[in-house]
Amino acid sequence: MAFVVVTHLSPEQEGTLAQVLQQYTPMPVHEVTDGMRVRPNQVYVIPPNKDMSLLHGTLLLFAPTQARGKRMPIDFFFQSLAKDSRERAVCIICSGMGSDGTIGLKMIMENFGMVMVQSPETAEYDSMPRSAIATEFVDYVLPAEQLPAKLLEYVNKPLTSRPQRESAESAAKPAHALQKIFLLIRAHTGHDFSYYKRNTVMRRIERRMNSHQIKDFTHYVRYLQENVSEVEALFKELLIGVTKFFRDAEAFESFKQHLLPLLRTKPEGSTVRAWAPGCSTGEEAYSLAITLLECLENIAPGRYLKVQIFATDINTDGIEYARAGLYPDNIVADVSPERLRRYFTKVEGGYQIRKDVRDLVVFAPTTSTRMRPSPSSTCWCAATC
Repeated sequence: MAFVVVTHLSPEQEGTLAQVLQQYTPMPVHEVTDGMRVRPNQVYVIPPNKDMSLLHGTLLLFAPTQARGKRMPIDFFFQSLAKDSRERAVCIICSGMGSDGTIGLKMIMENFGMVMVQSPETAEYDSMPRSAIATEFVDYVLPAEQLPAKLLEYVNKPLTSRPQRESAESAAKPAHALQKIFLLIRAHTGHDFSYYKRNTVMRRIERRMNSHQIKDFTHYVRYLQENVSEVEALFKELLIGVTKFFRDAEAFESFKQHLLPLLRTKPEGSTVRAWAPGCSTGEEAYSLAITLLECLENIAPGRYLKVQIFATDINTDGIEYARAGLYPDNIVADVSPERLRRYFTKVEGGYQIRKDVRDLVVFAPTTSTRMRPSPSSTCWCAATC
């Protein structure tokens, strides 16, 4: 393994962390320089007043674009780590203030990596660990002194064999076990995953098996039967909701350009409806609402068009979170200061979508009922993949 340490450093602070860490490990400890190649059994420390990312195993440094106090260097690094290392990535969040790392760890999980968090009661500053745990995308929560042993245990055991690499006879057993897993999930949640992409589902199941050191699918079926909490954990992992405000900014800009001419044709007082299926925790739905409001301002100030956005998701916990419209401070990395000022209210612990914007969005859990736009309305559909 290579170890990369990202901390919150004052821009004026001297870079002494590498020297301090060197006193505690025989591995070479480096303060990162731009373009430094990552090598195993070495430690790399972020320098002061820099953001850092990983591309093809090379560490790249950037001048910060966010003001001091709004920077999220851990999220910034985790997101590049997730894309570069995928299932080989491990992220560990320790004591710290704020919510930095919360968005990034979701991307680590989305790409089949592993997430560890220091138990909040053992942390000097517990807000970062608590924010991470609240995502429910965490594999292990342990006191700091127990994290190293668990990390070594995880990386030293082989990953579960993929069914497609096995013989036809042995592959049938995971196939039967998979159907039993689907049945247990459906019995517990009412949702049928048997039509989902097999490879994606298998990788999610394998990730859960690896976290429990279970190598046989039939043993995992038994484990699910005996542990209802694991059925719920697997269900939530299959629904992993990695989303951000204005994720894929170019797509939202293109969306705006297509919306403007359509909105200009709408009669005064008519209704504009949009649907966000798979809305997760609401960031996409509110991004749609903000985009529509900005478009309406551009076409004719003072002209009245009613906006309704329907947002649905299979995860009821995500729906409740979305309805509250309360998000951590780290959204400043994705939402411009102008949009924060106009559409959000600063509250303790983060930002809340203004009530007049929240009122435009109707959140509901996905059911068998299909929503159909009325013939007289215009409807757009947007999905996060």
